[in-house]
Order: sequence, then structure tokens, then C-alpha cells
Amino acid sequence: MNENGSAKRVRPQTATAPPSAAAPPSTYKAPTANPALRMMGIPGLPKKLPSRNWLIFFAVAGSFTAAVVYDKREKRRATARWSRAVAHLAREPVADPNQLPRKLAVFLESPPGDGLRVAQDHFTEYVKPVLAASGLDWEFVQGRKEGDIRAAVAERIRRARQPEAAAAAAAKTQDEIVQSVRRKNATPEWQGLRGDIVVGRHTWKEYVRGLHEGWLGPLVAPEPEPKPNAAAAGPAEGEEKTEEGPKPEEKPERPPQPPPYNTTDDYPTSALPRLIPAEFSPSAPVEFPHILGFSNTLIRLRRFLNRRRLADDIGREVAAVCLAAAVREYRDGDGDGGAAADGQPSEQEAALAHEEKNWVKSVWKAPDAPREPKKKTEGEGDAATAVAARPAERIWASPMVLDPRIAMRMRRFELRGEDEERARAIEVPEEEVEGWIKGSLRGLYRWAVTKPAPNPSWPDED
Repeated sequence: MNENGSAKRVRPQTATAPPSAAAPPSTYKAPTANPALRMMGIPGLPKKLPSRNWLIFFAVAGSFTAAVVYDKREKRRATARWSRAVAHLAREPVADPNQLPRKLAVFLESPPGDGLRVAQDHFTEYVKPVLAASGLDWEFVQGRKEGDIRAAVAERIRRARQPEAAAAAAAKTQDEIVQSVRRKNATPEWQGLRGDIVVGRHTWKEYVRGLHEGWLGPLVAPEPEPKPNAAAAGPAEGEEKTEEGPKPEEKPERPPQPPPYNTTDDYPTSALPRLIPAEFSPSAPVEFPHILGFSNTLIRLRRFLNRRRLADDIGREVAAVCLAAAVREYRDGDGDGGAAADGQPSEQEAALAHEEKNWVKSVWKAPDAPREPKKKTEGEGDAATAVAARPAERIWASPMVLDPRIAMRMRRFELRGEDEERARAIEVPEEEVEGWIKGSLRGLYRWAVTKPAPNPSWPDED
């Protein structure tokens, strides 16, 4: 104990080994970097592989990147192959320098649940390169909502059916004004097949519905059903009339979509026009796969990695339209052009039918029931008994109805076997389908190994 009476803490002493008992020196030698890499300033490479998680990440990222690059290159190759197959059409001479080229009609419409821009991008990516290579002209018929393509197709047919006197009295469209000027100038028009390209199942159903409405429907729009007129009934009891001032000028809206001139139930009782052609302009339905929703991410990813097959199928259909070497009838349910088999849909009904299962649920949802008309009371007159306007026709969700007289006149483009073999034999150079990185490296290599052209101003040049 110390002077204060407290216990003194004693530290335990550890025994230390004498210097003579130390461990022998190790023979380990630190690894030296590769002399060649050290002279180039490259640090020594690691002596061990990355961790398991990093290896998994590199494997997944590398595989996905390789799949995307491969699919994109093969998609370009398929599009370039079909573009080269129809490129000879652009070099064919014409007899008259004023001769108008062959003009196709391309029908586009917003897919269910999305906008028109998606359909335009699909056309630009898959259809336009083949059409541009063929040198043909085309016009767009675009729709932004359900029923626009139906109304446009039917109106074009009705204008073609109208007599010249009635057509001259009616308001002319921009295309009709251009056609009249060409007739005055004696500009020769294209004599031969034209053709229609219909993109997507939803557009195809409206295209067929428009054909039936145009050829089987009347030329004059039916009288609209009367609507309830609230102004005729006068103000309600206890309600005073208020004078409203002038409304501000509003931005002009799009013209309303004309209602259909007939229904599918009117087909059997409708008479054919006397001047109906024996064969309609051939058509070609083109695929437009479109699916939305987070739950369909895996399906969208699989389609994204297989765009080369879609480009090959669409290129084949568009090339058949451009070449126009073979045209056939749409087959019936038995597949041989005979009578339709029981329960078997015809080729028009089955065209692109697999796209319907990818449409959003709102397409199949029944519309809200219309409000019941207000009960008639004393002093309201006959306005309360008026019937509401006819609801919009649901073409996408309804089954396709065909009239045999119209279906037998429809024609479809078909690619001949020899034309397909010729297209498959076309070899597209790698430089046309390679990406920017590979093309830049190839250009750098050629610039490095190619000898420059001699310049007489240089002193060492002869």
C-alpha cells in the first residue's frame, strides 16, 4: 500500500522471447510487373479474378449488350436486303416524262391506348426504307381515334361512286383539285395496280368496315335522330332567364367524325351499285405488335431482342406490294378459296388476329350506359320525348362481319417464289449494317494503312 493507504496496482509482466529465439526470415518475394507493360506505363494486372457478384454482373450486362447489338445489326441487314430487292424499280425508264408514278395508300391509326406517333415511328422504322428504295409514291391516310379510318375509306368510295355532276357541285378536297388540274393539263396517270398498305389489326378492321360502308351504304347521309332541345322547353319554374354576353373566340376544333351510313345488319338487304368494279385495289395487312403495361415487361423485352424477325416479315409484305407481280383472292375458311368451313374464319377475319390479345382492357370494356331521358312533364312539349343521338360504333371490339359480295372482290398481294429466292440470295455488305463504333474503327484503320495520294508540290514526290 502507498502512503495514502490505497492499494497499489501492479501490472502483469509478460515474458519476452530473447532475440536469439526470433522466427527465421521468410523466403516470400513480392511479384514484379511485366517488364513490357512496365515500359509502356501500364500498371500490373491483378493476380486474382473479380468477386462472384462482379462476374455475374459482367456476364449479364455483356450478354444483354451482345444480344442488342446482334439484333440491331441483323434488323438492318433484313431491311437492307428487301430494299435491294425492289431497288431496280426506281431505275426503270418511263415512256413519258410527265407520267405520274405508281401511288400507294398507307393507312395508319393510333394503336389502342396510345398515340399516333407510335404508329408513325413503326412505319418509319420498318416500312418506309423499302418504299423509299422502290421509288414509288405513297399517300397517308391517318386516324387518331377509333373510326377515323373507317370514315376516310368510306368517304373515298362514296366520292368515286358519285356522278360527275354531283361531284362537281360538292365541295372538293385538296386531292380532287390537284386531279382536276392534271386532267386539264392532260397529264397521263398511272395505268395499273396501285395497292393499299394497312398497318395493324385495328386499322385492318376499320379498313374492311369502310369498304362495306362505302359500297353497300347510301351516298347521302341518313337524317340524324332528333336530340332533346332544352331551349324549346323554356326555363324551369323559379328560374330566371339570364342574358349571356358574347363568348370569347375559341380555338377551332377538328371536324367531327361522320357517323356510319349503315350498320353490319344492313349488309344482306343492301344492293350493289351498278358500276362496282369486279376487283378492288389489292391490299396488304402489315404487322404492328403493340403491348402496354408493366406486367408485360418480359414480353416487350423478348420482342425488343427479336426485331430482326419483325423487320424481315414486314419487308417481305412491303416488297410484295412494290413488285406487284402476283395478286390473289383472299382465301376462305378452308384455305383453298372454296366455301368457308364451319367455324373456320376467312383470311380477312384471321389477318393479324393475334394482335387483339395484346390490346388494353379498355378496348373490350363496355361503354357506360346512356342516361335515361327526362320524364315528360307539363309544359315541356315534345322535346322531352326526343331520342338521343346514336352512340359511336365500336369496331375494334366487335367481330368482323363480311359480305360475300364484297369479300370476293378483295385481292391481296403475294410474293412469288422466284422473287423471294432472289431476295434471300442478296448479300448485304457488313459496312452497311455495322454500328458507329465499328465503322469508326474500320475508318481509322483504313486511314492509317492507306498510302496517301502523291502530291507534286512535295519535294520528295516525282
